[in-house]
Amino acid sequence: MSKSKIALTLPMSERISCFFHFEQLGTCYRTELLAGFTTFMTTAPILVVNAHILGNAMFLNQPGDLFEQILVALVLCSAISTIFIGLFANYPFALGPGTGTAALFTFSIVLNMGMNWRLALTAAFVEGILFTVLALSPFRRHIIDAIPASLKQAMVVGLGLFLSYIALSGKVASPSLGAGIIVASTATTTALGSLKQPATLIAIAGILITAVLTVRRVKGALLLGVLSTASLGWLSGVAPLPEKILTIPELPMDLVGQAIAGSQYLTWSQLGNFVAAVFMLLFVCLADTISSLNVLGQQLDRVKPDGELHRSKQALLSNSLSTVSGAFFGSVPAIPYLESASGIFEGGRSGFVAIVVAMLFLVSAWLAPLFAAIPAFATAPVLLMIGVLMMSGVREIDWNNLAEAIPAFLVILIVPLTFSVADGMAMGFIADAAIKMTQAKKQPVSKSSLTLAGIAVAYFLLTALQS
Repeated sequence: MSKSKIALTLPMSERISCFFHFEQLGTCYRTELLAGFTTFMTTAPILVVNAHILGNAMFLNQPGDLFEQILVALVLCSAISTIFIGLFANYPFALGPGTGTAALFTFSIVLNMGMNWRLALTAAFVEGILFTVLALSPFRRHIIDAIPASLKQAMVVGLGLFLSYIALSGKVASPSLGAGIIVASTATTTALGSLKQPATLIAIAGILITAVLTVRRVKGALLLGVLSTASLGWLSGVAPLPEKILTIPELPMDLVGQAIAGSQYLTWSQLGNFVAAVFMLLFVCLADTISSLNVLGQQLDRVKPDGELHRSKQALLSNSLSTVSGAFFGSVPAIPYLESASGIFEGGRSGFVAIVVAMLFLVSAWLAPLFAAIPAFATAPVLLMIGVLMMSGVREIDWNNLAEAIPAFLVILIVPLTFSVADGMAMGFIADAAIKMTQAKKQPVSKSSLTLAGIAVAYFLLTALQS
């Protein structure tokens, strides 16, 4: 009897576990479900934040009038892209529109360039097609190989600090309701927040609760941390309770297909801006995607000795296809969410986690008022714990070799301080190539390093011209 016939005779639960390789990956349904819920709880608030950001650029009569449609479009994009990577690459990652990408789309492309938001969606659609071609081509491997091992480790550390900084520096004022542990200061740029702020005190309590649960290896520690911190906020009145639980989602009828229709707004005067928008979106998505996949792959111990992620082609292709489909629905490009590390921490190992997250994304469209009520300070403890785990990559950098240490340090420093993975990576590429050029007599500079540096320089030039 063939393996396919044997597989068809198995119960559905066993067929699913075989498809996702539960036994080989050392996982089970309970662990995968818990990991899926944990990942969802840490990523769902991002969709609400991004919908508010995009609402400043995508509207009919006034900013915010398409908020509900934008939120549903982001949910659809996230669900589709997460299903893709779960089925095609068997990774427990959640994908969706990134906050950095949403900010780039809104403030740099639409508002600063004066580009119609429909044409900007067309740029995102074209970027997704180019990303797909790149994911299918051999050049994909050249890009990954061109990034030195020290910079790959620096990405892990830099992104860990980035998440931690986001967790601690949120504004306590409504509607943000961030932790406010780190605040802006005219004297010192940043400073310790006020302990008189109830949101800050609850965030600190949540960090202590989550840290204790994590150290004691309590199953579901991160999910319990989110729920307990949110509950403290609701019960104390610091965060408003959900006004309602269920709502009927408003389908994005004013957004679907605008990425195609938006081409009618492409004029000769906008051609330069359009090309610049496509390039910036492509660079940012590549930078965010490659770095995030590398970080999450290391958490799963699925990075090859040469630094490439196992099944990287399938992972990149899942990301690129979701960007194309997302733009059609009215969403900005998708990236892997680093918050997926929360589910990995809970033991998630297979693509079944991604399927669970995707289903919860779809359900969240109906439960939007409930998830929108989860305050930002409730996710701060989880992001901080993830940052702690990512700091381990600093040991893999050769700090005695300054030619490696300097570019790596720049990436680690610039990513969190600029709130931009792309800026940090671009600076690292340029520094790496520049330092290697001074050592050309000892070791020739590779064409790949020079290519990455050239692309980084072009990115900075375009960004400067459009600002």
